[in-house]
Amino acid sequence: MHLLSASCAHVLLLAALLRQVRGLDSVIGLYGEAVEIPCNIGAIKVDDILMTKWKYDKGQGLSGDLLVKQTNQDVVITATDEYKGRVNLTSDLSLRLSEAKLTDERIFTCMVVKSGNIAEYPVDLMVHKSPVGLEISDKAEELEIGKLTKLGTCVARDANPAANITWLKNSKPLVADGKEVVIEESVQGDSDSGLSTTTSTLKYTAKKEDTEAQFTCIAEHPVVEKLVAPPVTMSVTYSTENIILQVIPQDALVEGDNLTLKCVADGNPAPTSFIFYLKGQLEKVENADTFSIINVSRDTAGEYKCALMNDPTMEASKNVTVNYLDVNLIPSGSIVKHAGDALDLALEIVSSSKHKVSWTKDGVKLNKEPKFIKLAFSDAGNYQCEVTTGALSRRAAFELVVEGAPVIRQLSKHRSEDGQHKVLICEAEGSPKPAVSWSINGTSLNEGSFVNGKITHKITVVPSANLTVFCTVSNEFGIDTKAINVSSLFEEVRMDKKDQSEDGDQTKLVVGVVVGLLVAALVIALAYWVYMKKSKQGSWKTGEKENGSSEEEKKLEEKVEENSQKAEV
Repeated sequence: MHLLSASCAHVLLLAALLRQVRGLDSVIGLYGEAVEIPCNIGAIKVDDILMTKWKYDKGQGLSGDLLVKQTNQDVVITATDEYKGRVNLTSDLSLRLSEAKLTDERIFTCMVVKSGNIAEYPVDLMVHKSPVGLEISDKAEELEIGKLTKLGTCVARDANPAANITWLKNSKPLVADGKEVVIEESVQGDSDSGLSTTTSTLKYTAKKEDTEAQFTCIAEHPVVEKLVAPPVTMSVTYSTENIILQVIPQDALVEGDNLTLKCVADGNPAPTSFIFYLKGQLEKVENADTFSIINVSRDTAGEYKCALMNDPTMEASKNVTVNYLDVNLIPSGSIVKHAGDALDLALEIVSSSKHKVSWTKDGVKLNKEPKFIKLAFSDAGNYQCEVTTGALSRRAAFELVVEGAPVIRQLSKHRSEDGQHKVLICEAEGSPKPAVSWSINGTSLNEGSFVNGKITHKITVVPSANLTVFCTVSNEFGIDTKAINVSSLFEEVRMDKKDQSEDGDQTKLVVGVVVGLLVAALVIALAYWVYMKKSKQGSWKTGEKENGSSEEEKKLEEKVEENSQKAEV
């Protein structure tokens, strides 16, 4: 080794001053792993360096040698203490240190010699170690509202530097205020390993909303971004402050339903014994919070209460409403009345609220309530009323039968579509169903259904001469007959042809006949007036009655009337 000259000493002093000005470089190594400490030679080439030497600060102004390397020679390990066998030199002149320990946290200096110049590059080595796991210990069994209680202790073990611990509630940091949130933290070093253990204890004053809250702690350290302890949920105890009585089902309770009363208290642990006040009746329930009433009625309605068994002053009440609906229709069932009679209906409704009534007849909705002042056969049928209120619905019904002697409402005729037959139609009303008969044989087209006391009967005939046809309907209450004139089908055909060929002449003939009849009537009336005048004059002369023969006058009047009717035709 070469001795340092005064000029070299001057260079070293200058380098030291420059180092103080610019500050030390630092390197972080991981505990137990190899670390390389660089020799900051800058732009100097390794081949230009004559000698490289590494040493370390032993403290108290002393230094220790580690290794030396001269040009074209191997590295010489000079360490004789704890670094023996742990150090070596890399190709870029960095110091390689294996199995870093906390005791390695010191200043290591690289000294290089180049063409008579000596330079030193000190490096501060720091050894970091992340904490071993993170957990919450000494957890409280439960928290009590309003009472400051130790929730748990968070421990971050064997770290360097010591970890910082933060407490969280529902992922949000807790800030110590010295009253409701108290955090006590301590750091303890291990004398053998030099590692530090951080301990943080949380004391917390719980609130009711903390029942489901999650508490955890995190450790922050330079080696790892963040360590999070498994969260814990604490049971929060508190006395009952509120009590509620629930009615199940809540809405649309009707007669016949089952009712459940449920007493809900907000204490934790929840109360298990209750008292139910059932309209003057007291029921105690243990290890349950419900009481059931089977098949409720309108008498069940009223106010109900529940209370804590150990504190009857803590109570809640609820008004129970039971919907009901009674419908009574008078008369009902099967009703038999005679046509022309009156029928009085009475619909009695008793309900818990406003109701709605609708009527149907034979399944068809009616616009209003039926009223029967004078029954007709068409009033017969099945009537049903439906009364609704809320979810409740009731029905009542009656069957009305209207009986009476049959009446023919209409007797009509028309020619068939092919023109070869006459169709006679007899429409009648009556009940029970009337039997229909005709005074002439024919082919029955059909007999309509018997609905609401109405029946329609059709026959087809081929009349060869003008006829008068009778339709007769009868049942146990009476009989009715009606006649209709039916002309010969052949005569009608002949007249139709004649009408088609003589329409113009026939019109003139009719007008002439009418005018002639009017003239004849006037002549007869004038003759009658002259006759009457002469008769009156003759009786005055002969002494007979002034009015003459009453029989003769009657005959003359009938004659005049007959002629007048012909003239009108």
